[in-house]
Amino acid sequence: MRPAHVLLAVLVAAVWGVNFTVIEVGLDHFPPLLFSALRFLVAALPAVFLVGPPKVAWKWIVGVGLALGVAKFGLLFIGMDVGMPGGLSSLVLQIQAVFTALFAVVLLGERPTRVRVAGMAVALAGIGVAAADEGASGPLTGFALVVAAAACWGVSNILTRKASPPDALNFMIWVSTVPVLPLLALSLLLEGWSADLAALRSLDWAGAGTVLYVAWGATVFGFGAWGWLLRRHPASTVAPFSLLVPVFGMTSAALFLGESVTPLRWCAAALLVGGVALTSVTPRRPSAVPITESARLPGSRSEGSRAG
Repeated sequence: MRPAHVLLAVLVAAVWGVNFTVIEVGLDHFPPLLFSALRFLVAALPAVFLVGPPKVAWKWIVGVGLALGVAKFGLLFIGMDVGMPGGLSSLVLQIQAVFTALFAVVLLGERPTRVRVAGMAVALAGIGVAAADEGASGPLTGFALVVAAAACWGVSNILTRKASPPDALNFMIWVSTVPVLPLLALSLLLEGWSADLAALRSLDWAGAGTVLYVAWGATVFGFGAWGWLLRRHPASTVAPFSLLVPVFGMTSAALFLGESVTPLRWCAAALLVGGVALTSVTPRRPSAVPITESARLPGSRSEGSRAG
């Protein structure tokens, strides 16, 4: 890769990592489901009128929109809202690579290599260490919700793999149109009119800034730049940069939110990142190519996301 392309890949990883800190700030201004709905609304409009018609069947757009937008981000935002730290969330979400590989075995009939199986085991050990660390300092409810979000991300990766979108940005913009109404409906049902209206009436520059960042920065710019890189370089060259996401996520959370990073959490990070790296090793047989939002687009953040 050219130096400029390397810098762009690192920038995308940084944007996705810092996104978790921004989400934490945004959750101080909005209920989680409303915040997630606004994120996709702003990402979709007006971009959906500029990227042209969808380039894959609507069944894939709807499927990924529900799995990634409603389930994954809904669970992630709720998990962080009930106490899961942003930096730790950026790390734990990387277990999506393991879920993706497992779902590929069950649903696509792929045979994982020994290296990939070893990577899954190492990554799962990292999750266990992270759970022990979080359990020692707070409730595990948020942790469990973020792990569930990672599983939903794995489902969206499989759907994106099947969709094989030729244009990552076009696909992500159209996917962003799907979660808006379901998330708004869930917000009204679970969070209530009064909480939503209060959040919108008290909207300030800080709250608006968080919505713009997660929508235009993490979603439109992040996926657009990632897709641009994937069109010019092999996925095996671009995907490893996604392992920088938890590095930026944990660092930004420590710097801006005062989130502590314990020795046990560093151990979990080493196991998770190392395990995900092994899980993402591209086998020689093209049929077993991994899908991670980081590797292609949803996630293949996958052929598909993300970041966050």
